Amino acid sequence: MTGKGGAASNRAAAQVVIAGGGPVGLAAAVELGRRGISCLVVEPRRVVSRARPRCKTVNVRSMEHLRRWGIADRLRSVAPLSTSWSQDVVFCTSLAGRELSRFTGVFGLTAQGDRFPELGQQAPQFVLEDLLRQVVCDEPACELWLGARVLAVEQDEFGVRATVVDDTGSESIVAGEYLLGCDGPRSAVRNAIGSRYVGGVALRPNFGLVFRSPELWARVRHGPAVQYWIVNDSSPGVVGPLDLDGTWWLIAVGVDRQTGERDAQQLIAAATGTTLSAEVLSTDPWTARMQLVDQSRRDRVFLAGDAAHLNPPWGGHGLNTGLGDAVDLGWKLAAVLNGWGGPRLLASYEWERRPVQRRIIAEAEANMSVLSSELLSQDLDVDGLPGDAARRLAHARIQQAKYGEFHALDLVLGIGYEESPIVAADQRQVCDQDAARPGFRLPHVWLASGQSIYDALGPDLTLLLLSREAAGAAVALESACRTRKVPLRTLDLVANGLAVRLGAGLTLVRPDQHVAWCGDTVTGDPGSLIDRVRGVDNGA
Repeated sequence: MTGKGGAASNRAAAQVVIAGGGPVGLAAAVELGRRGISCLVVEPRRVVSRARPRCKTVNVRSMEHLRRWGIADRLRSVAPLSTSWSQDVVFCTSLAGRELSRFTGVFGLTAQGDRFPELGQQAPQFVLEDLLRQVVCDEPACELWLGARVLAVEQDEFGVRATVVDDTGSESIVAGEYLLGCDGPRSAVRNAIGSRYVGGVALRPNFGLVFRSPELWARVRHGPAVQYWIVNDSSPGVVGPLDLDGTWWLIAVGVDRQTGERDAQQLIAAATGTTLSAEVLSTDPWTARMQLVDQSRRDRVFLAGDAAHLNPPWGGHGLNTGLGDAVDLGWKLAAVLNGWGGPRLLASYEWERRPVQRRIIAEAEANMSVLSSELLSQDLDVDGLPGDAARRLAHARIQQAKYGEFHALDLVLGIGYEESPIVAADQRQVCDQDAARPGFRLPHVWLASGQSIYDALGPDLTLLLLSREAAGAAVALESACRTRKVPLRTLDLVANGLAVRLGAGLTLVRPDQHVAWCGDTVTGDPGSLIDRVRGVDNGA
């Protein structure tokens, strides 16, 4: 490599170059690398900062993907808060003050029968990021280049070329077949493809901080909780533990940078309701943004995660939406590069993910409409009948306004791609919510063996044979896949008696555990159905 300003040197090519090694870029590398696709992840930070926790909720759907990658238990083993420690969110006047309301079983932290195989997990983003770095470094197909960032991108019909500068100022040219921009809100890749955010920015500032106070736990009046929403005039916001050793995070709603940095100790005292020793470890002023890019793809370059969409943090959806982007794009790129996916497969990325991103932004914005500052009222912290009456009213309002924010599994697990061009339309009349539906996540069940149905799925397409009457159609689909060299695993689950529950004798499942097609028989040419699912334009 040459110094800054000199001619750029060349670096060995990878099939996919990933700009940005945060959780989304790393997740994309895992999805691709596990499928044998060579990846180069370019990330400017040599060390993951533990100063700001950012996302703290890894939801049920993300944990299902971590399970598929074989690392769900590894995350749980390093997460500071176990799921058994608490599954509650508490609303209170302060940590030492009055309790106003409580939600239990939040964020999918408690089991719900067959509905999912993995509980959600509370973990700071840096814990997940550290784990994903280890996984990527252990993956033979992946390389993690730290201390470097993508400056510019060029592409033609044959591939992409990224100009990369390292932290010494030396430049390199990296070639690949495709490039993913996972480089956050200030994305150089987004600028390179001429994409821009569309949407709004909240007017109200927020001030985040992390502080350490080992003595605080002894003064918390409400028992363990993953979040404590503080409803008082002095410090409306949210507080939560990062670990059980005395490290806490706090978001002060409506507080700007100058006020927050000047009055950090007062904000902590008002939120905790007690005078104690608190060491401020970091601060993080921010303003919520509700923005979606006008295009998340240009030819061989794609955007994912914060580079493509931004939403308020309320509800914990941002990181998880980005991981969903990485999975959707990862398996599709791998299918194309491995020779069995067609061009419509890549076109379907925007078809499938943009409606999801738009919906998440709307949900998070709705959650933001009622924060602690909107729940203030008189007498919440007083004794006697006036206080009792005020707290009853507060409890009712909190339950009505905030229930959906903490019990959002229908949103998290109900994301569907029914309008996708690579999903075969459902001709059945199915009303059962537990039935398999094209475009949606395969309903989870535990098999008679005790195994999760997800653990039995193949890495690519999987055909579930659920009734013996559908065996002939299964053979026809298998033959169509062999002819097209499409990898398919067939699971004979007739003995499990799932045909009635899933609503079909056959269910074709994609690599991301979403249903591509359901039926008892194939109407028309089985090859045309497989071509649609793999993104080959067959004139349909």
